[in-house]
Amino acid sequence: MGTDQAIDDATASGSAGDRNTAQQRVDRIHAFQAELDQLQRDGLLALSPEQQQRLTTHHTQLLRELGHQFDVDTTAGQKQMSLGMRVVSFLGALALAASVFLFFYRIWGLISTPIQLLVLICGPVLAVLAMEWTRKREHSPYFTSLAGLVAFAAFVLDLHLLGSIFNITPSPNAFLVWGAFAFLLAYAHDLRLLLVAGILCLLTYLSASVGTWRGVYWLSFGERPENFLPAGFLLFLVPAVIRHKDHPDFSGYYRLFGMLTVLLAVLILSHWGRGSYVHLATKDIETLYQILGFALAGLTIWIGVRWGWPALTNLGSTFFVIDLYTKFYDWWWDWMPKYLFFLTLGLIAILLLMVFKRFRSRLFKECLA
Repeated sequence: MGTDQAIDDATASGSAGDRNTAQQRVDRIHAFQAELDQLQRDGLLALSPEQQQRLTTHHTQLLRELGHQFDVDTTAGQKQMSLGMRVVSFLGALALAASVFLFFYRIWGLISTPIQLLVLICGPVLAVLAMEWTRKREHSPYFTSLAGLVAFAAFVLDLHLLGSIFNITPSPNAFLVWGAFAFLLAYAHDLRLLLVAGILCLLTYLSASVGTWRGVYWLSFGERPENFLPAGFLLFLVPAVIRHKDHPDFSGYYRLFGMLTVLLAVLILSHWGRGSYVHLATKDIETLYQILGFALAGLTIWIGVRWGWPALTNLGSTFFVIDLYTKFYDWWWDWMPKYLFFLTLGLIAILLLMVFKRFRSRLFKECLA
């Protein structure tokens, strides 16, 4: 296959799989080049000058084509700049959203109700149109993400102000509507920040709904951490029910935020048993959730290792250590000298590192078997 044909194939696959597929191709090229250089330095592989030139020319043309068509990061410097651009776009969106909110708050009482309704309707619509305009002009998602966050903020402000205008009783259903809008924009434009916003809105809606089913006023749902447990498990199971072929990275966000919600709620209940629905002594409730916290953290680590989800492995390890250290604090802080307490924690950390190292070595041997 010639160089031109290879470029055409890469371009076609990138078009079908969007910018992320093109970026993955670029990353594979750099990884291949680094490994090839290492093999040549070790004397394990030797390419003729003609082969080396053809390969270099092919990769150079392919990187140039992918960078031109999809605006992907083809160098380490570009990747660093892209990270800065993500931060800037997020902060810029927050600033613009705050500006819109404060501007309307300033003039809201000076305009009539029909004008207010017109402004509320036009705000999100104009922001969504701006998203479409930037998406067509820019391959990179930064300006589209900025416009999307402004559209979401405007939509949230819309429902809030419409409720105030027509004296609508607040309800958790607003979070469901906000979440649906965020998901719509996230899936339409492959925007992760809006996906996170939608997940948080859905999490709030589900948790508040659980609270109302238990007879708690929905604004007080946060006083009962157990309200978050069903919502967290449901979010974790979303990728098992809904396949994300066009957005493969989205599944990890559902799993991460779902399990984070569960582990955090269990951690709170392990030290605040009075917030539980369970009719047991406070101390017994805390002990129960402490055991559950260790079990869930261990299960999270196993799931992450078993299915190759490093974010879950890191999350489970973090909460396992947090649960362990908070338990040590309960046992030893009041009677043990402080220098001895921290020395003990350090020695336990070394022990944990040795255990994790042995576990890691076992996984490596299983991989080679």
